[in-house]
Amino acid sequence: MKNKICVYCSKGIKEIDYKQVDSLKRHLSFFGKIETRRRTGACAFHQRRLAQAIKRARHLALLPFVNK
Repeated sequence: MKNKICVYCSKGIKEIDYKQVDSLKRHLSFFGKIETRRRTGACAFHQRRLAQAIKRARHLALLPFVNK
C-alpha cells in the first residue's frame, strides 16, 4: 500500500483555521464524524489541529454536529 503524504505538510501549513468551513467539511464523514488519519492522510500533528478546528467550528455553529 502506498503511503499517503500529509496535504498540510506538503503545502507548508502550520495552523488550520476553523473559519475555512469548506476545507474542514472534506474531513467529515457522511454522518458528520471526524475522519481518521488513515482516511484523511494527515500526519498526527495536523490531525490533532484538524480535530480542534472542527470542534471549534461546531461550537460556533459553522459546522453541524450531526448530519441526518
